[in-house]
Amino acid sequence: MEKNGNKRKLRICVATCNRADYSKLAPIMFGIKAEPQFFELDVVVLGSHLIDDYGNTYRMIEQDDFDIHTRLHTIVRGEDEAAMVESVGLALVKLPDVLSRLKPDIVIVHGDRFDALALATSAALMNIRILHIEGGEVSGTIDDSIRHAITKLAHFHVCCTRSAEQHLISMCEDHDRILLAGCPSYDKLLSSKNKDYMSIIRMWIGEDVKPRDYIVALQHPVTTDIKHSIKMFELTLDALISFNKRTLVLFPNIDAGSKEMVRVMRKKGIEHHPDFRAVKHVPFEQFIQLVAHAGCVIGNSSCGVREVGAFGTPVINLGTRQIGRETGENVLHVRDADTQDKILQALHLQFGKQYPCSKIYGDGNAVPRILKFLKSIDLKEPLQKKFCFPPVKENISQDIDHILETQSALAVDLGGTNLRVAIVSMKGEIVKKYTQLNPKTYEDRIGLILKMCMEAASEAVNLNCRILGVGISTGGRVNPREGIVLHSTKLIQEWSSVDLRTPISDALHLPVWVDNDGNCAALAERKFGHGKGVESFVTLITGTGIGGGIIHQHELIHGSSFCAAELGHIVVSLEGPECLCGSHGCIEAYASGIALQREAKKLHDEDLLLVGGMSVKTEETISAVHLIQAAKLGNAKADSILRTAGTALGLGVVNILHTMNPSLVILSGVLAGHYVNVVKDVIRRQALFSAETVDVVVSNLADPALLGAASLVLDYSTRRIY
Repeated sequence: MEKNGNKRKLRICVATCNRADYSKLAPIMFGIKAEPQFFELDVVVLGSHLIDDYGNTYRMIEQDDFDIHTRLHTIVRGEDEAAMVESVGLALVKLPDVLSRLKPDIVIVHGDRFDALALATSAALMNIRILHIEGGEVSGTIDDSIRHAITKLAHFHVCCTRSAEQHLISMCEDHDRILLAGCPSYDKLLSSKNKDYMSIIRMWIGEDVKPRDYIVALQHPVTTDIKHSIKMFELTLDALISFNKRTLVLFPNIDAGSKEMVRVMRKKGIEHHPDFRAVKHVPFEQFIQLVAHAGCVIGNSSCGVREVGAFGTPVINLGTRQIGRETGENVLHVRDADTQDKILQALHLQFGKQYPCSKIYGDGNAVPRILKFLKSIDLKEPLQKKFCFPPVKENISQDIDHILETQSALAVDLGGTNLRVAIVSMKGEIVKKYTQLNPKTYEDRIGLILKMCMEAASEAVNLNCRILGVGISTGGRVNPREGIVLHSTKLIQEWSSVDLRTPISDALHLPVWVDNDGNCAALAERKFGHGKGVESFVTLITGTGIGGGIIHQHELIHGSSFCAAELGHIVVSLEGPECLCGSHGCIEAYASGIALQREAKKLHDEDLLLVGGMSVKTEETISAVHLIQAAKLGNAKADSILRTAGTALGLGVVNILHTMNPSLVILSGVLAGHYVNVVKDVIRRQALFSAETVDVVVSNLADPALLGAASLVLDYSTRRIY
């Protein structure tokens, strides 16, 4: 304790509101109690712990040998929205007196319940430091708003996953006051080995039940859509009755709508049904054993998507209450649980399976980390919170010119030959464009990008354009989450493992997005081109190489290792020409500009390229343009090469149709117009009947790479989905 400057024990108040949060707080409470030389523990119990209808769960705190300092009756019965608000108000009335008497140094608050919001509000207004457990997580209901509100009130944060930690940092919380510890309940879960689990199963489920042959159901109301959640609960019970397996049903929590859910249970006779056991509460240690050996867990409780993963037990998560949670592979989501058949089908899919154990939420060592974190808190530090806002440019005064600024993006296109930067408006108009040759070395390239972007950003002010961010389109494999080019194409040298986001963001003080040029072309079509409003389509770029992007259900597909939509490397012949990737028979080896240039040079070397009306200067480089010109002038060999290239592209498109089944294929790039009719012909001859109706069109966008880079910024900055 000396290292943090405190000369006395830390007085810690742990306030618990219900059975769920106690399962997370109890391991911390045991840890605090075990170190009396460092800590004094005061326990405050409130909320549904003290209500008989919800099991009088304060008794389990007493059974764990904790002294309860204060019991606060804070629940206003009614189980509707108004009762929840009144309960928060009642807690706010009663808590100041308790906190004044206890005078804690730190109040530990868990999660996202309305009771916890009252606790955090009271402590913050009374200048008491708050440690919030499980902040930064995303579930999908009003709980998100409450959880994030508590985060803003809390001084210290203990989070369970890396994503939650990043969310807290994004919310401008001080990184030094965030501890990634894992979930405290996992300390109990991963150490629980009860050889006598059969006696627990028999006690709660029945004498004749075997492990993996019963279901645990735990479903709560969704306060933002109570009517639908009650209907979903009714459908769940109907499905469970039809499934005909022994089922343990736990009563819902005290949120608005719970009273109606209990009525549904009683209307269907669940409490007296021979296949069901309906209970208000199961002690956590026994609950662990029940879910660990269940054939399936069903409902919408956070324990299903969090704790149950530690055992690999199959879970069916119903509705939207936990839709944003990180989950293991054991969780099957039924987001639109609007029919009994859907839920019944999910039960048939999941029941009795065994999945690998997941440790997304913890490794069993959270409590030691939390205790160490508590000991490091220096009470001499100023109480006032500091928020870590990202750097922003100087505020511009709110005059009429500022209000009428055109919202725009800086778009950067890194091609094999040129480096281009453009100011692009929200409507897709290229306000101004800058072009330079793409340097051959990393240092020169980064330097030129920064120079061109800064010049464009400066010019944007004169053009009355407000730059929202920078979007970058580049060849190669890109990690768009981190803004890193993982591997480049052979056309761009010294361009692998390159962090583009950091130097550009630091220099311009703007957010930066990076993606592959094929993906950017697809985004450009989705926002400005033929793909606007289309649910699923594919874009193919025909240029120096062959690339593309896939939009499926309005979202861009990146793939598990950011390698999706490498459409140029679909193999259409096992013994075709060699591709730059090292393989043979890729579409790119037939239909790219490089491939056509190779074939044009062969014809030229054999004096078979030029026909009447054509001439090539001595110093002129033979290119695909000469091949196309020769074909137009009647060169049969040139025309045959182009038809072969178009056929290869068409076969690749057929493969895409049979894999993704898009409704639209967009050909983009300088060669698109030469290939479109051949591609359509191949589809008519080779595609399955059900895929023949696909539309194949040529892009009408003048600059898809720049427009796609701009859409990275414009879609995100204006709160559209990306």
